[in-house]
Amino acid sequence: MMKGFLMLLRVNIVASLLLITILLLALSAQLSAANYFSARRSHTKKLSIQKLFASHSVHLACQASQYPDLCKLSLQANSNISENAGPEEIIGAAVDLSSDETTRSYLHSKQLLTTSDNGNFTGAVKDCLEYLQGSLRYIAKSRSQSLNPSNIKDVKIWLSAALSYQYDCSSALKYVNTTQMVGRSMQELVTVMNFTSNALSMVDALDTYGKDMVIWRPPKTERSSNFSRTADYYHPTHKIWDIFEVDELVPDVIVSRDESSMSIQQAVNSAPDNSERRFVIRIKAGVYEEIVRIPSSKTNLMFVGDGMDRTVITGSMRVPSLPGVPSTYDSATVAVNADGFLARDIAFENAAGPGSHQAVALRVDSDLSSFYNCAFLGHQDTLYTHALRQFYRNCRIEGTVDFIFGNSAAIFENCLILVRPRQLKSSKGSSDPVTAHGRIDPAQPTGFVFHNCTINGTEEYMKNFYTHPKVYKVYLGRPWKMYSRVIFMNSYLGALISPKGWMPWRGDFALDTLYYGEFQNYGPGAKVSGRVPWSNQIPKINAGKYSINSFIQGDEWLPATIN
Repeated sequence: MMKGFLMLLRVNIVASLLLITILLLALSAQLSAANYFSARRSHTKKLSIQKLFASHSVHLACQASQYPDLCKLSLQANSNISENAGPEEIIGAAVDLSSDETTRSYLHSKQLLTTSDNGNFTGAVKDCLEYLQGSLRYIAKSRSQSLNPSNIKDVKIWLSAALSYQYDCSSALKYVNTTQMVGRSMQELVTVMNFTSNALSMVDALDTYGKDMVIWRPPKTERSSNFSRTADYYHPTHKIWDIFEVDELVPDVIVSRDESSMSIQQAVNSAPDNSERRFVIRIKAGVYEEIVRIPSSKTNLMFVGDGMDRTVITGSMRVPSLPGVPSTYDSATVAVNADGFLARDIAFENAAGPGSHQAVALRVDSDLSSFYNCAFLGHQDTLYTHALRQFYRNCRIEGTVDFIFGNSAAIFENCLILVRPRQLKSSKGSSDPVTAHGRIDPAQPTGFVFHNCTINGTEEYMKNFYTHPKVYKVYLGRPWKMYSRVIFMNSYLGALISPKGWMPWRGDFALDTLYYGEFQNYGPGAKVSGRVPWSNQIPKINAGKYSINSFIQGDEWLPATIN
């Protein structure tokens, strides 16, 4: 009996110990779970605080945007923006967003080619895709560059070009918007442009206000702000151009009218890709009937002729109607898409004639490009300065309507600008604007600036003008796009310039947002008393804003254009 009692006692002790162990394990599990959820809540709280601080930084940065709601919503969804994000990090995230959306839009637009059933549609979509490729190229360049004071102007002009190319893609599709698929692509492009505009506006704010995002504001134009710049306008340009006027240029390739010679296009194709060294193509005297395309890979290329009246590249492509093939963009006799292009002593011509519509002699999509002693000959839309920074000196430009146009930041110095007759019957007369600048966003650092130029008519035009002065009117420009900007400084304005000076595009479009300025011009067409009220006389203290150094950073790159 005692033995049975001991056995039962032993069983009860073991059971009790087992129960205690189970209870301890359960308690331990509860404590572990509590610790886990406590740690999780702590981590979540930390992330929430981080997101809150990041959200505050984004809110400040988006003060610079013209689309603040889209700016904040898109960037606040980015969990990679750090707690103490500064302007560089937030701008980087905005540029990444622009890149992602542009890539998506490119892929969707590419699908449109599979639905094409006619040449006009195919041409428009191909132009759109080429624009978006250019946009992605300059977005990538912008992202790879640091946002310090020495580089920020580069980033601004590159993002400006990226935005312009997106707009051009949408414009190309507009003419063939006949399906829901095209409509969706165009709607998507609106969002893409807004994302890119956000990034560009932030870069502009960083350049204008500095790193303190508290004081950032949306971009302003000269019309909407009391800007004041004191940069030197009277700069010593001969120091820049002495090196460009030397005769001792050793060509890498020589093109001539000899039967054994390669064509200009073949010479271009022979140049190395993505070269950092100047590649010189000497084009001997002669008339070359040739369509020339310089792709983006042929960087630092140079054309050298034997004189603007002796070496001529000519074509006659024109736009039959819109939509049509070729488009204005594709109608150029010579088109340059590679950065660092130079030309000297050569003429670019489109010989389509005065009865044609758009017919481009030269289209330039080349950053840091320059032209010396060149002629650009055509009628409507002669010189398409499409995008980026460009410089023209001692050039002659002839045309009829909008014959200097585009959305580049271009300076024309010591150039002769001549209006040609547009009407076959001289008694009919014409109203001809010289320029049509196409800035689409107030943050874009683009515009046309004319220094020490002469604006007059050809001998034939002036004969018609003096015979029928009441029906012949020439204007300095008209606003192609909303934020058009054109400046004439210290230039001779001939008698053919209308007393009004400037011409509206249609109704009151862009009259409140454009900036048309004049500074110390002279000649019979320079009287300002009859000027339209939406043009401006530039105060001397502000003239420095439009110098070569300030407007296109010429001191940083023009001296090295031959090295």
